[in-house]
Amino acid sequence: MTQPDHKPQEVLIRKLNVQMLGKLLVVAVLMLGFGYALVPMYKKICEITGINVLTPQDAKVETAGNTQIDKTRSITIEFDANAQGPWRFRPTVASMQVHPGEMAQVVYEVVNTQARSIDAQAIPSYAPQQAASYFKKLECFCFKQQTLGPNQAKQMPVVFYIDPALPKDVKTITLSYTFFEVAGSRKAS
Repeated sequence: MTQPDHKPQEVLIRKLNVQMLGKLLVVAVLMLGFGYALVPMYKKICEITGINVLTPQDAKVETAGNTQIDKTRSITIEFDANAQGPWRFRPTVASMQVHPGEMAQVVYEVVNTQARSIDAQAIPSYAPQQAASYFKKLECFCFKQQTLGPNQAKQMPVVFYIDPALPKDVKTITLSYTFFEVAGSRKAS
């Protein structure tokens, strides 16, 4: 009895395996090429459709600016302080120039000249009166009562901006604070 010759079958299987390997390599190369082609295709599609999405390589780090600042005009802000009590009270600057929409800060200083603690409150007023609704305070010592210890000095900030809708004829705003002792707040030291 003779054994069948398996050599032609093995050769055929080997040939089919080599063909399959070739096909798989071609598919892998095509997939890799397609992956690289996606970036320019994506850019082109965004350009055509008007979607302005940047890829990380195109993005540039820039500081975001406030586009609501009206740099075409400047407003002079004058600061005033009135003390109704046993202390010295004053702004650290008499005035400053700001553009509408621009964030600004001023500091007021108060010194309790007494040897006792005092509770006090600041009340703002504005000139011209119509400017009050355009003067936007984000942080202010006037929002709450202040307690000053015996002979204590304190610096108190006011962070604000002027609403760009401020009428064009208003060129100067005066911010005035009256700082007074809160009734019934006398404390022994």
